[in-house]
Amino acid sequence: MDFSNRTVLLAVGGGIAAYKACEVARLVVKGGGTVRIAMTPAATRFVGPLTFQALSGAPVLTDLLDPASERSYGHLALARAADLLVVAPATADLLGRLAAGLGDDAVTTTALAITCPRLLAPAMNTRMWENPAVRENLATLRSRGWEVVGPGAGALADGDVGEGRLAEPVEIAQAAARLLGPRDLAGRRVVVTAGPTREPIDPVRFVSNPSTGAMGYAVAAAAARRGAAVALVSGPSALPAPASVRLIRVETAEQMAGAVEAELEGMDLLVAAAAVSDYRPAVVHPHKLKKGPGDEVLRLVRTPDVLGGVASRLAGRPGAPVLVGFAAETEEVVAHAREKLRAKRCDLVVANRVGAPGAGFGAGETRVTFVTEAEPVELAGSKAQVADALLDRILPVLDARRPRPAGR
Repeated sequence: MDFSNRTVLLAVGGGIAAYKACEVARLVVKGGGTVRIAMTPAATRFVGPLTFQALSGAPVLTDLLDPASERSYGHLALARAADLLVVAPATADLLGRLAAGLGDDAVTTTALAITCPRLLAPAMNTRMWENPAVRENLATLRSRGWEVVGPGAGALADGDVGEGRLAEPVEIAQAAARLLGPRDLAGRRVVVTAGPTREPIDPVRFVSNPSTGAMGYAVAAAAARRGAAVALVSGPSALPAPASVRLIRVETAEQMAGAVEAELEGMDLLVAAAAVSDYRPAVVHPHKLKKGPGDEVLRLVRTPDVLGGVASRLAGRPGAPVLVGFAAETEEVVAHAREKLRAKRCDLVVANRVGAPGAGFGAGETRVTFVTEAEPVELAGSKAQVADALLDRILPVLDARRPRPAGR
């Protein structure tokens, strides 16, 4: 478990399993990482802050209103410094407060300010774990990108036997190490496009699609975690900027093409995950169009081809950037993806079937096919998992085509 040059923020909830969080902290330090601690008031009743201070070598945040804590490791400073947030144990109460977006103690307030990956390790009595309210809170947090490890099953502290035990410290540390991932993109410049584009008809109407941008944001976050300098060119999206990612917001396909063009210098990898509108209205009306007595005809013209434009300029040149495209299809998914692979001179196309279960716009989990000149490879999982699998697959191509110059 390698935590070198990484900072793990360990948030400790108020349950009997809090003592196991001490071993999680020790494992991070043993792995070469820095660990910082935040505790709920209830957690301090089970394990004293002094114990965690000795293990981490740093003050422990327990009281948001303590001037000494705010001077040294206030909640915002902790949130900025963290590469990963681990909540262990995540009690039923703490899950509910995190799901509700509350900020009433050191842990929940810090969690609200976090933009890095987040890992929950639930622990509670079996009957509490099986309560629908707890399961709904956990589902809500999962839908917002929280990862979960455990709980395990067995004898509980109160004498019950069943599911609800905190995952073992080594399991939690291993899950944390996996989320932090390797630094194999250090020194690379990666550009990712994400989200839809909006092509205006008039000041209040536009042509667009249901893309949320989640897949592109996941790729950008994964590349940044793995050490890349990442520029994320995003169409309209409600998602927050991933940690350590430079976010460039655009509206139209033309703006997206211009933003990508400006990032080409020194680019190693382009991941074109955006759902770019292929057409825009031929005329953009300066005022809202009023409803007339009959039908209206909307004439559409082509928008710039963002990925195709980059391919035309750069693909095929010695040391050209690696290009990854995305294809959302409704039929003959692999065949259409292969056409795109060749037409856009991509190294890989990520294809999915719009409307299929576990795929398409807005789905939390996704099901995709990696299409290259070799046999297609199917993959299902969270968008974060697909993002890392994509980078794993493209890394050998990148290293072969664009070896890192000395000093990068």
